[in-house]
Amino acid sequence: MYSEDGSMIEQSAESVGILEPMADSDLEATVGGELNDAVSFVDSELSPVRARAIQYYRGEPFGNEEEGRSQVVSTDVRDTINGIMPSLMKVFFGSKKIVNFVPRNPEDVAAAEQATDYINYIFTNDNNGFLICHSIFKDALRGALGVAKYVWEEKVEVKTEYYTGLDESGLSVLMSEPDVVGSAISSMDDPSYQPPVDPMTGQPMLDPMTGEPMPAPQIYSIELKRETKNGRVRVEAVPPEEFLIDRRARSVEDATLVAHRRMMRVSDLVALGYDKEEVESQVGVYELDSNDEYIARNPYAQTYGPGGTQDDKRVLYCESYVRVDYDNDGISELRKICTVGPSYKMVMNEPCSHSPFAIFCPDPEPHALIGLSIFDMTADLQKIKSSIMRNMLDSLSLAIHPRVGVVEGQVNMDDVLNTEVGGVIRMRQAGAVQPFSIPFVGQAAFPMLGYLDEVRETRTGMSKASMGLDADALQSTTRAAVAATVSAAQQHLELIARIFSETGMRALFKGILKLVVENQDRARVVRLRNQWVPIDPRSWDASMDVEIDVALGGGTEEQKVAVLTAIAQKQEQILQTMGPQNQLVTPLQYRNTLVRIVQASGYKNADEFFSNPAMMPPPPQPPPPPPDPAMILAEVERQKIMADIQNKQAELELKRQQMLLEDDRARDKQEAELMLRAYEIQLKSGTAVDVESIKMMMAEPRTASPSVQRPVIPEIMPFEPTPPMQMQPHQMQPPQMQPPPMQPPPMDMM
Repeated sequence: MYSEDGSMIEQSAESVGILEPMADSDLEATVGGELNDAVSFVDSELSPVRARAIQYYRGEPFGNEEEGRSQVVSTDVRDTINGIMPSLMKVFFGSKKIVNFVPRNPEDVAAAEQATDYINYIFTNDNNGFLICHSIFKDALRGALGVAKYVWEEKVEVKTEYYTGLDESGLSVLMSEPDVVGSAISSMDDPSYQPPVDPMTGQPMLDPMTGEPMPAPQIYSIELKRETKNGRVRVEAVPPEEFLIDRRARSVEDATLVAHRRMMRVSDLVALGYDKEEVESQVGVYELDSNDEYIARNPYAQTYGPGGTQDDKRVLYCESYVRVDYDNDGISELRKICTVGPSYKMVMNEPCSHSPFAIFCPDPEPHALIGLSIFDMTADLQKIKSSIMRNMLDSLSLAIHPRVGVVEGQVNMDDVLNTEVGGVIRMRQAGAVQPFSIPFVGQAAFPMLGYLDEVRETRTGMSKASMGLDADALQSTTRAAVAATVSAAQQHLELIARIFSETGMRALFKGILKLVVENQDRARVVRLRNQWVPIDPRSWDASMDVEIDVALGGGTEEQKVAVLTAIAQKQEQILQTMGPQNQLVTPLQYRNTLVRIVQASGYKNADEFFSNPAMMPPPPQPPPPPPDPAMILAEVERQKIMADIQNKQAELELKRQQMLLEDDRARDKQEAELMLRAYEIQLKSGTAVDVESIKMMMAEPRTASPSVQRPVIPEIMPFEPTPPMQMQPHQMQPPQMQPPPMQPPPMDMM
């Protein structure tokens, strides 16, 4: 702003509407407070429950065992989860594609098909998608929370190459390559070099500059280091105790803070670009050592301390995604803030567009982030069944090995306490040892165990009959009853699979697509559908919808195959009766039915059996039919008649030209004779001839065409008489007239 005299007036940032960003110390304090609250929420409330779930899954003792009594533990939690996992993995990995991307506009159809193939390739090939999903699903079923993280990772591969025997040109070519980052060069004289010899003297030739013998050329040996940068999408299953989130969050999108904490080596952080001294100053106690879930999962790693080398030193590293009003405009923005150490010292602060986490929960609670797990549904049943089984075994033990009464001082106590089968008990008198007969009463508890199994089946849908393991149940019931049992189990399983699909799996694959579109800066050649295809996703729509291609549907696999087979038969009938160009069924739709049958039968790659007509080249054009002999004869006659007509026309044209040439020749001769005659008359009589009249007569138009050029007649000058003494008749020669050139006859002479 300027004053009236033109001088500039200084203004503060607030007066012109420019807001200063939050100070680093204030931002660090804000993030540290959010992290402390999230750590307290996870370590104090969530991790103890999940640690107990791990102990129940492993069948560890409850802590209420008594010495000398049965300590058996039922494994209902593990049995239920292990019964669900195979079917759940088959649902997602039974087909060739996990997801399908749906285009938003007609012009995006081809890009959506290519994105479907490429993103599935990234998840299953670049990352071990099967094991990642196995870990995530098991965490979710056991602890109600499975976490997937997807990030773009720039990998730098360094390799060393050795070359020997290079000349200067080869060395310069290698050194000019863009991926060379370091080299070590050594040189020596070429041992195979023979100096040139002067043919006149037989002596080695000398260098004209120095006058010395020609030096041997140098050969080089080089050690090259090549550095190749490749960006890839990295997907990992995050351990639940490493995942931090705001306790008030309902989802990852609306959470104030979402963070991934982990212990990282100093060398790894330095490789990421952080200052070594700053990182080493935060080396301290492992924060995860006190986490119950971490201890339950890794009981042998809790006493590990910092070592003496750089690779052994570990630092707490938190990668946080925080919603904060950093620029003081009144609107919270999402920022990526990284901290190190237990004091959460900020080492990076940058804006970001999304939190790279996908959450999986088998039974989500409405309006809450974390719901229930299989452990929550079966933990009490496992404890009750364990107590009943222990009592049953204790009763059986007492029935087999009953307690005995002895008369003190009349028996050998060591013999009484000896439990060896057939062992001798020494007594001073008969009847000094009396067994207490206790009957076995455990059979009364068997119905209770069956009832608890029914309760578990009702809660989870998993039973021996549904898994096909209870032969008695399948043999003693009707087909409809077995189908109802299996269908009920499938409904529970399909519900879990659908929840996983619509929550975590959808967010995961949309995030992978977004990373690829935003970060891949060049085309990549990959093998898709048995063909090497260049993939350049920079022009794709990152907001394409996602459809999870999971193997869901009513009925068993056999029922699905039967229905698909019937559909295929109908399609075959339509194609046979109406042809492949009908409006009801296309060959591609028929092929899709066959692919579904193959996949439902357990084969993943249907391309091994049926080719895709859309990917096949168009069939060659059929050869033209042989010509009709009558048509050939008619064509020959027509050509013959046309040839005769052309010959007649040529003969007539030739005659016409000859007539025109003869007429022109006669007229030219007549004109030449007339001019010679006029010239002779002038010479002999000295009388002037009316040359103009002759010229006018000669200028009359001929019958020839304008293209015929007449010869140029020289102009005769008026006659002037000469004295007789000066005239030499023998010297008077008529003018040499050139014959006119041959011209084509005019058209009107025909």
